[in-house]
Amino acid sequence: MSSTSAGERISRVAGTWFPLVVLAAGAIAIVVPQAFLPIAPWINLLLGIIMLGMGLTLQPVDFAVIAKKPFAFVVGVVAQYVIMPFTAIGLALAFQLPPELLVGVVLVGSAPGGTASNVMVYLAKGDTALSVAMTTASTLIAPVLTPLLVLLLAGSYLPVDPWALFQSILLIVLVPVVLGVLLRRFATRLVERVLPWLPLVSVVGIALVVLAVVAGSAAAILSVGLLVAVVVILHNGIGYGLGFLAAKAVGLDESARRAVAIEVGMQNSGLAAGLARTHFTPESALPAAIFSVWHNVSGSLLAAYWSRRPPRDAAPASAVDPADAPAAS
Repeated sequence: MSSTSAGERISRVAGTWFPLVVLAAGAIAIVVPQAFLPIAPWINLLLGIIMLGMGLTLQPVDFAVIAKKPFAFVVGVVAQYVIMPFTAIGLALAFQLPPELLVGVVLVGSAPGGTASNVMVYLAKGDTALSVAMTTASTLIAPVLTPLLVLLLAGSYLPVDPWALFQSILLIVLVPVVLGVLLRRFATRLVERVLPWLPLVSVVGIALVVLAVVAGSAAAILSVGLLVAVVVILHNGIGYGLGFLAAKAVGLDESARRAVAIEVGMQNSGLAAGLARTHFTPESALPAAIFSVWHNVSGSLLAAYWSRRPPRDAAPASAVDPADAPAAS
């Protein structure tokens, strides 16, 4: 068996079991948190590696949908940065969360889309090309929008340094993604050899992030975890629902509605967790830790439901293969 074939098979297995891997990581970290606390200083590096993998998978064809469906693309990206942040602050205030948890929920809502959503959209028979373009765009503009949204929505409850957030997101997200794109362009042969292994690398990376974040928040999970879990489940579910309704309201076809719904509902909660631990408190990372586990489970369930119900009014499925993209939380 060639290394490429082995990488593809192992990565596909890892991708298939990704939700259960994340769920197991969260459970283990609660039971034996001390074993995984040493991973915490490496969270941002792990996130950078995952974002590098995302950059390595990007090609010009991934952006063709912007020219073909500019309206759907704009609607999706705007929905991403309107629905989730404002739902976050609404829920945090409604449930009277303390400032540390409030800013954590807002961080999750203000984060870009997670690339695990691309796989979920593909399985849900949604518009995968639109999903990939939305994830990429929301990621590239995150260094500007995420700090501004956190300052706007949470700045009156807890001190927020938007410049520090901007620098962190720049280093964790934008620099690795751009580096990945450049490597794909100028070191094509090398990149093609490692591409089959990227989903596995990303699954392992996000599992380690979940282990570290949940371990650091284990005490808080045991004390207020149920309340935060309710907020997270509502946040995620409202994101799916309002994302779908927004796409339907502007007349997008069924496959595009599914893509927008999943893109809006699934966040890069790993990034939110890293930012929370770096700029706020370990408790602020709790909503992101729970979201990391939950949205992969809910996304898989939603994708399984839609996979048995082909869109009635959509064009043939996109040729984009999300198996080439890294899974990220």
